[in-house]
Amino acid sequence: MSLAGTRVFIVEDEALILFSLQDMLADLGCEVVASALRIDDALAQVGELAFDIAILDVNVAGERIDPVADLLANRGVPFVFTTGYNRGSLPQAHRERTFVAKPYRTADLQVALGAALSD
Repeated sequence: MSLAGTRVFIVEDEALILFSLQDMLADLGCEVVASALRIDDALAQVGELAFDIAILDVNVAGERIDPVADLLANRGVPFVFTTGYNRGSLPQAHRERTFVAKPYRTADLQVALGAALSD
């Protein structure tokens, strides 16, 4: 599945991971429309932005991503989790969602985004 032109919103609090993720997405032909470093910022941006899919770090500056995931799910917007842990670390209500374990490669990200977009 081609991801060219896919508009992506990222919630990630680690700057190096965020920059790496942006580079990987650019290599896949995606457009990063915005990113958020904090949960409150992510919640504010979700209502204002137009994007096709979100990439959500499970733990953002010590806070769980659950409110953002719940909001996106209620709006029918696909998303992918990223985590350094296993599936058990995902929000209970979203454990069936696609996730990418850190550290990940561009190919892992491509597969996860394709799966989430085709669901």
